[in-house]
Amino acid sequence: MGTTFSCFGRKKSSTTNSKLCESILSKYADAHPSHQSTYTFSYNEMRSATSSFHPTNKIGYGGFGTVYKGILSDGTQVAIKSLSIESKQGIREFLTEIEMLSNVRHPNLVRLIGCCVEGDNRMLVYEYMENNSLARALLGSYNKQIALNWPERAAICLGAANGLAFLHEEVEPNIVHRDIKASNVLLDKNLRPKIGDFGLAKLFPDTVTHVSTRVAGTMGYLAPEYALLGKLTKKADIYSFGVLMLEIISGRSCARSVWGLDMKALLEWTWQLRGEDRLLDIVDPELAVYPKNEALHFIKTALFCTQAAAHQRPNMKRVVEMLQSSDEAELFVGALKQPGVLRAPDRSFGIVGNKPVGSKYPRYSESKTTYGFISTAEDTSSAPVSTFEMQPR
Repeated sequence: MGTTFSCFGRKKSSTTNSKLCESILSKYADAHPSHQSTYTFSYNEMRSATSSFHPTNKIGYGGFGTVYKGILSDGTQVAIKSLSIESKQGIREFLTEIEMLSNVRHPNLVRLIGCCVEGDNRMLVYEYMENNSLARALLGSYNKQIALNWPERAAICLGAANGLAFLHEEVEPNIVHRDIKASNVLLDKNLRPKIGDFGLAKLFPDTVTHVSTRVAGTMGYLAPEYALLGKLTKKADIYSFGVLMLEIISGRSCARSVWGLDMKALLEWTWQLRGEDRLLDIVDPELAVYPKNEALHFIKTALFCTQAAAHQRPNMKRVVEMLQSSDEAELFVGALKQPGVLRAPDRSFGIVGNKPVGSKYPRYSESKTTYGFISTAEDTSSAPVSTFEMQPR
């Protein structure tokens, strides 16, 4: 195991990959002489660490590939993300991810330990998170693996908010994650949350306010302006974070759960309960004891994060302040407007803004799909009918 930034293991890379790798990493090293070098591993080291990528060591799949639990020669446990050859993430994107991640450090972000670039094999080596993902721990399909009490859930909300605020406000250039969801929030042995999977992250130059791009995210977490127009800003992450908070509070998945006779999505149901002054009804029934005022405060904060118009959502620094404050007056709840909702494929599509929308929709498939939308949200008023390309994840 080396401590220099090398592009080669025991197997020689292709000439094209070699030159591109040397060029990108050389420029990065020259521009950032004070940055710590990233460990590099050979393919044989990765194979040995995972017992030849044995299925019993597989701990996850998604975000461009499979994740394995591994044990390095010095006994260190790691998570090895093996990118699929079929992935659209090329060598340049892979190396860009490495150079960005290697020196982005925060207690609430998963730490990149090293990488492997050898032949067609491209892997990222991360710190191992003992309690897997929040999705598996709290939102499992059958049995929840961890019984999280209210203080633990509140700490997870605040920790994830701090990690996202760091990406948005303190990293230079700022980073938009683009796929904030429960499976991308990992939990260490002490249940400290850490945001992972930056495979979709984008760097924002100072001169750019938003990036128009192919929509790549997860149904249920998508902000209206991103789903409709591919307009990606930090506010899209904030919308996703608001949905995530509601999942943590309710213990239910936004993608798999519906409420009421109208089969409303989690965010729709929460807004309806607000109108009926029954917001606490969304709290996980497994929480026998919890502080009602704090729970209400968190739910209302989530509603601010999911406003239909992006400019009405707070920035992440403000979200952290809201979660840390117990002053209800700071939330200005009267300013809340109906949130934006992207309906699930098996129901009518639309943005729930000023009025309900649409009933006809195309059949959903697991392949690349194009959807049609009608919106009355402020941010999309210039394009009342729009389509976007969705890559399921």
